[in-house]
Amino acid sequence: MVTFLKSGQDAEVTEKNSAEVRKTVEGILTSITKEGEQAVRKYSEQFDNWSPDSFRLTEQEIEDCLKQLPKQVIDDIKFAQTQIRNFALHQRKALQDIEVETLPGVVLGHKNIPVNSVGCYVPGGRYPMVASAHMSVVTAKAAGVKRIIAAAPPFSGKPHPAIVSAMHLAGADEIYAFGGVQAIAAMAIGTENITPVDMIVGPGNAFVAEAKRQLFGRVGIDLLAGPTETLIIADDTCDAEMAAVDLIGQAEHGPGSPAVLLTTSKALAEAVPDAIEKLLSWLPTAEVAREAWETCGIIILCDTTEEMLAEADRIASEHVQVITKDPDYFLENMTNYGALFLGARTNVSYGDKVIGTNHTLPTVKAARYSGGLWVGKFIKTCTYQKVLTDEASAKVGEYCSRLCELEGFAGHKEQADLRVRRFGH
Repeated sequence: MVTFLKSGQDAEVTEKNSAEVRKTVEGILTSITKEGEQAVRKYSEQFDNWSPDSFRLTEQEIEDCLKQLPKQVIDDIKFAQTQIRNFALHQRKALQDIEVETLPGVVLGHKNIPVNSVGCYVPGGRYPMVASAHMSVVTAKAAGVKRIIAAAPPFSGKPHPAIVSAMHLAGADEIYAFGGVQAIAAMAIGTENITPVDMIVGPGNAFVAEAKRQLFGRVGIDLLAGPTETLIIADDTCDAEMAAVDLIGQAEHGPGSPAVLLTTSKALAEAVPDAIEKLLSWLPTAEVAREAWETCGIIILCDTTEEMLAEADRIASEHVQVITKDPDYFLENMTNYGALFLGARTNVSYGDKVIGTNHTLPTVKAARYSGGLWVGKFIKTCTYQKVLTDEASAKVGEYCSRLCELEGFAGHKEQADLRVRRFGH
């Protein structure tokens, strides 16, 4: 039996908030489409109190950002980017072009072609998300994208030196200091000074996600990433301190971040609230994390491991931390998740920052049908066909002609019939 010991936010409240976001974003996109950089500047002043001579950073400004960072920080950024790049390159190697002769004289194939231009958004609101620069820019570069532009909002009245340095070291071709909907719109729609891109990637707040949703079709997107979600699957091998740390470690992202404990251990379920209170008594980000836990925190008690598996697939969380006797059971059987973190030795923070897997992941149950950002998101798998002999063209043409007639497509039928007449014997 599945028992909810603590429930999260009401769905009606969430929908009301979403409607307000949709309306706001629609107005901003319309304004930027009509007015270009003038509107971008207006919203940058309004939301970020930021209106530089140029939103694009010069080489000197980028170099100045690099000089502000200690060598250890540069080394740490390079280490993280090396891990992410290595994994992305291995993934890229797994994407093979193919060509097969499916009938005598009929050759079909596909090529994996990188997207030509990508805009990478790096959030910088409550926290400067340096790691998001690695995840998007490094991965796009590994895919072979020709033009990569990157944008992040100003932080404390200026471009954040660590974010800018990470973008530069990752290989961004153009770096911009603006944020929010106006940044997404400028990259996707273009302005007098910015050539629009083919695809927008990167996480952000509800307004950024909604901007990507409304612009999808005009440009490609990676996914619609909502507030960070975490699910801890635990049995009696997990202690309350570890469960609490792994829950609150993600809840600190923001007040709307769901954190769920799914367990077969009643003792653990009952001990975790006190462990969380102890953690929040000293954690510097306790104010945000507490609001997230009180509003969106959930504790679910199950009777069996099989029940935990079913609940985990129903929840379809972005991050799933498994601390059980046999974590590989969930690797082998679970189907709906953004990323799995198997065993107590790893955790979501590793994936968020440094270990090499990508941290831009599906939320709000999108894990039922999508994975996260990876090198393949920047690749178009495009098919082609060749017919090498007259006999093959005539044979396929005869089948095609009859099928076109069945559907009433006379022009299609004539395309096939012409080949039968020309190449048939």
